[in-house]
Amino acid sequence: MTMDFPTAIKTCLMEKYASFQGRASRSEYWWFFLAFLIGAVITQLIWWVLYLVFALAFICPMLSAGFRRLQDTGRPGWYIAIPFGLSLVTMLIAPTFPTEAEMASGVMPDMGGMALFSVISIIQLIVSLVFLWWLTRPSQPETNAFGPAPVPAS
Repeated sequence: MTMDFPTAIKTCLMEKYASFQGRASRSEYWWFFLAFLIGAVITQLIWWVLYLVFALAFICPMLSAGFRRLQDTGRPGWYIAIPFGLSLVTMLIAPTFPTEAEMASGVMPDMGGMALFSVISIIQLIVSLVFLWWLTRPSQPETNAFGPAPVPAS
């Protein structure tokens, strides 16, 4: 038996908003991820400030759901901080585009910064694919180091 869309949203937002203990089934995590994605697209289309508020409100429940999902597969939940931290680093070092005046005068962009950004972006892509694979793995049916299997399990 799997968790449905409304139950996953209720569980992640109301019951386990900042709970980093226990386990989350595949259906709980992915239904909640879908709800976040839909909300993010809608708020981004309405107004970027609304999207920013929405994203800030969902950081904690998304991290906790991912944390519990990793624990459900037998991996330490704190690993979820790796792609999150890597994306923050990538945003901080992202190069800026040259202005029209700089392009007209022939000023070249900082190629060292571009190279570093490219390398970190490739690393982030590889890490993201590994985490996607981990988050899609089936639940461990037995009790593991992080607790009993979630009910309903998937």
